[in-house]
Amino acid sequence: MSDFVALCNRINNLTDRLERLRLPVGDLNVGGGLGINYEHPNHLPIADFQAYFDTFKRHLHLRPGQALHFELGRSLVAPCGTLICRVLYVKQGTTRQFAIVDGSMTELIRPALYHAYHRIENLTSNEPEQLYDVVGPVCESSDVFAKGVSLDACRRGDFIAIRSAGAYGESMASTYNGRPLPGAFFFE
Repeated sequence: MSDFVALCNRINNLTDRLERLRLPVGDLNVGGGLGINYEHPNHLPIADFQAYFDTFKRHLHLRPGQALHFELGRSLVAPCGTLICRVLYVKQGTTRQFAIVDGSMTELIRPALYHAYHRIENLTSNEPEQLYDVVGPVCESSDVFAKGVSLDACRRGDFIAIRSAGAYGESMASTYNGRPLPGAFFFE
């Protein structure tokens, strides 16, 4: 929480300076910033919201009439969504092996846009691990979920889970290249 303590101190200093200039600050929006564990999504499935809010309560000096806003969508929603794809085929290249899946950048664009990491797992194989480039079927060089990822050996029909896709998968999906929007299933 040290980054949030520093943020509170910075806000306190700026608010003091602005008040001295007779420029009162009404609303404060501290954004989100509370990350998730993309590498190991099961280790801490829910962020430590109590420590997060306690940090702001202890360190941020709100003035009378100020409203404090948080934007915690990603930390709430990302761990709740997984993109499930099916392996269409495995292609052996000259120097690498490809697992071509039926999901693409149209269902989860984060890896294509800014090389975002999402943990990928083969849900239906217990075979020894191999290295794969996991790619979609859209004919774009950026339609790549991950390169050189270690997965249990893949075969046509295997189910692949691309984890922590909840915050951006469905909301940023597109019909690019004539692909339909992805379906969403909810489990209790």
